[in-house]
Amino acid sequence: MHVFYTPNILSTSELPEEEARHCTRVLRLTEGDEITLTDGKGNFYQAAISGANNKRCLVSILETTPQPPLWNGHLHIAMAPTKNMDRNEWFAEKATEVGIDEITFLDCRFSERKNIKTDRIEKIVISAMKQSLKARLPLIHEMTAFDKFLNQEFKGQKFIAHCYKQEKKLLKDMLLPNEDTLILIGPEGDFSEEEVAKALEKGFQPISLGNSRLRTETAALAACFTFSLMNQ
Repeated sequence: MHVFYTPNILSTSELPEEEARHCTRVLRLTEGDEITLTDGKGNFYQAAISGANNKRCLVSILETTPQPPLWNGHLHIAMAPTKNMDRNEWFAEKATEVGIDEITFLDCRFSERKNIKTDRIEKIVISAMKQSLKARLPLIHEMTAFDKFLNQEFKGQKFIAHCYKQEKKLLKDMLLPNEDTLILIGPEGDFSEEEVAKALEKGFQPISLGNSRLRTETAALAACFTFSLMNQ
C-alpha cells in the first residue's frame, strides 16, 4: 500500500508537489485510482485521484480513518548528534519505525557536531512514517544548547544515560508504563560531569542501557525499543 503525506489535506485538495510527482510520474497512477493519504496528525484518508498531470495531483476524500495511538505515553529522545550525519539519519529513521514522538538534537560540551540540517531529517522521518504505516509524524527540533534544553518544562519521567561510575539502574527497571518520558543521550565522549550534575539537579534520573558500550545512535535506539516494549 502506497501512503502519501498530505499535511494540509483538509484545506487543499491536492498532493504536495513532491508527493504528486511520485504518484503520477513514478507510480503512474491516474484519474480514478484510489490512494491512501495521511496528514501526520493521526489520520488516514482513503481518496480517489480526481485529476493528474506531471506536476499536480488532485484528490477527493472518500473516507477518513483516525489511527488510534500505537503506544501509551509520549516519548521524547534528546541526543547529541554524531559527527557522521548518516548515523543521525539512521537513528531518526529507525526510531520513527519503532515509535517516537519527538527528537531534539543537543549541543553538549563534548559534541562532535555543532549544527544539523533538520530539513533532511524531516524528509527521512516522513518516509519512515509512511513506510511503517503510521499516521503520526514525530516532531524534529532544531539543535538546542544543553543548558537551554534543561530549563524547558517537561511533565513526566526524565532520565539521563551516562557512563560515569554512579549507582544507576537499567532503564527497563526505571520506566513507568503509560507515562510521558524524556531520555537524554550524550555524545560519543559522554556528557561532561557538570552536565550530568545539572541534569540531576533538574530531576533527571541516571539510567543504564546495559553492560555494553554503545554508540550514541545505538543507545538512543535502545532507549526507544525499551520504551516501546513497555508501552505497547
